[in-house]
This record gives sequence, C-alpha cells and structure tokens, in this order.
Amino acid sequence: MDNTTWGNMFILTGFSTVWELQVLHAVLFLVIYLAALLGNLLIVIITMQDPHLHSPMYFFLRNLSFLGLCLISITVPKSIANSLMNLNLISFLGCVSQVFFFFLLATTEVALLTVMFYDRYIAICHPLRYQTIMSYQACEQMAASSWLSGCLNAVLHTAATFSVPMCGPPEVHQFFCDVPQLLSLACVCNIRELVVIGLSLLLDLICFVFINVSYFHIFSTVLKMPSREGRAKAFSTCLPHLLVVTLFLSSGFFAYLHPLPKSPSFLDLLVSAFYTVVPPTVNPLIYSLKNKDMQKALRRLQLSMDRPA
Repeated sequence: MDNTTWGNMFILTGFSTVWELQVLHAVLFLVIYLAALLGNLLIVIITMQDPHLHSPMYFFLRNLSFLGLCLISITVPKSIANSLMNLNLISFLGCVSQVFFFFLLATTEVALLTVMFYDRYIAICHPLRYQTIMSYQACEQMAASSWLSGCLNAVLHTAATFSVPMCGPPEVHQFFCDVPQLLSLACVCNIRELVVIGLSLLLDLICFVFINVSYFHIFSTVLKMPSREGRAKAFSTCLPHLLVVTLFLSSGFFAYLHPLPKSPSFLDLLVSAFYTVVPPTVNPLIYSLKNKDMQKALRRLQLSMDRPA
C-alpha cells in the first residue's frame, strides 16, 4: 500500500469483531462521550459566565476543558460510528487528521498541565507576588505558547509518520489511528518518527520530573500553613492535578515505549483509552465536584436560569 494514494483506507480493528460486543462498546463509549461533553462544556460556560471565576486558575481550567472536548471528539465518535455500522474503516486523510489533531491536543494538554502547576506553585509558595507574576497578559502568553508547542509537535509527528511507504494489510490494531500501530505497517524502519517520539517523550519526562520535584516544595510549604482549612484547600487543589498528570503521562509512556505484540492485545487498547478517553472524562469530576468555588458558581448559574425573565 502506497501512502501517497489518498484513496486508500485503513482498517481499525477496534475492541472486537463480535457484533454484540461492538454494540456494547458503542453504548459504553457513547455514555462516556456524552458525560465528557457535558462536563467539559459546563466548565467552559461557568468559567466564562461567572465573574468570580475570572482568575488565572480558571482561565487555564477553561482551556483544559476545551482541550478535553476536542481530544475525545477526534477519536470516540468515529469509533462509535464504526462499531454501530460494523464497518471499521477510516480514510487515509481521516487517519492523517487523527494523528495531527491527537498530537496537537495531547502536547498542548501536557504543556497546559505544566502551566497550571506553575500557577499553583506561585499561588501557594509566593502568594504576595501572585498578581504580578500571573497577570492576564502572562496567562494569555502561557496559553498561546502551549498551543504553539502542540501545533509544532503535531506537524513533526504527522510529517514523520507518513514520510515512508506502508506495506501489507492496512490493519491498525486500535480504535483510532495511533502512531505505534502505524509504525508497524511501515515498509522500512521509520527513523524520523522514532527520533521525534524520543524527543517528545524526553520533553514529557522533563515536565513530569519538574512537576513532581516542584510539588515536593509545594507540599512542604502547605504543611507549614497554620490554617487547617488552608492546608485542606491546597491539597484538594494540587493532588487531583498530580493524579491527572500521572495518569495521562504514564499511560502514554507505556504505549509508546513498550514493544508491540505480534498479535492484537486488549491491554494496548485499554492503555490507549487511558490517555485519550479517561482524562477528558475525569477532569470535570476532579476539578468541579470537590471545588467549592465551582459548586457555588454552578448554583449561581442554576438560580439565574430559574429566575423569571
């Protein structure tokens, strides 16, 4: 199969070839997708409408929720449609689009999570300088830099992945076009993409180590706080953030570092769901259910909607 022919199709083998299991998978993914859609969209609306949430922390949370909406939308709807129609096909152009937008959004999310950590670090360890350092202009620049890094990484990965011809049956043992499976279809070893993957993982690892070391300093500061309520609020803000980063990056590291099995593995499908489906779904739960400011803002929104015009 020559990858320069735009009419070519890839076969996404998905979770199962059994029709009943395909329907079950479609229903499960549909429920998850609607929950992620509702949760992230609600955060975007609340943080835009409520003036009490016009702060750097919620500005970045709004960006993260928008990212979550987009990230889960580039893989899950297509997988649901394929399962229901029992036609697990995706065009070459569709596959290229999935690779590009996945890396655009995933890289931007890593950068944005790092920026969100920096925001919490300044708020907790340097509260008197917070307003000066985290100005509105600085927040916009950090968010723009995150999106720019995502765009650059997406261009590199997409160009490198499809720079070599592909041979053999065009079967991708995933529910979306994921790069490790695409590399296994290459006629020759794709050195360019392996180098790009190595650089990306190295940068992700640096971010991860930097975040964890810095969190050590944050927790040291939090433990010195005289107020028990202040300590509880700081831990409730930071620990979920650390959990999201760990889940997102560790599953990605595993997927891109471990050798692919000769036969399709359910573990690979499960791991891929942890960095494509789970983060956009759990982010609204982590950042809203235990966040008193978000709960108050939601109640204010409900009251404004119930109020007669």
